[in-house]
Amino acid sequence: MHASVMRVIAIAIAAAASTPVWAADPDHGGDLARRWCASCHLIEGTQKQASADVPSFAQIAKKTDLTPEKIAFFLLDPHPKMPSFPLNRLEAADIAAYIGSLRK
Repeated sequence: MHASVMRVIAIAIAAAASTPVWAADPDHGGDLARRWCASCHLIEGTQKQASADVPSFAQIAKKTDLTPEKIAFFLLDPHPKMPSFPLNRLEAADIAAYIGSLRK
């Protein structure tokens, strides 16, 4: 049942991300990333410290198989080594949009 709930959430995120009214906000995502993610991930070039064994947000952004929808879905159901953050689906979409904005 957990997997089916997560699929529904992923569909909702994808729908929200493609609808202008619910467009993800990369600026807000950057603010959230600095607050929640910077203790482990290098999220921007000016950052002084991050964990060496986790990918930077720029490295994540360069992965062509990771769409903002997949990243947002991942943030809502993080892997065991990642702390559990109380992100709602819009915050997850905003962080994913921020990561997507780093793709070059």
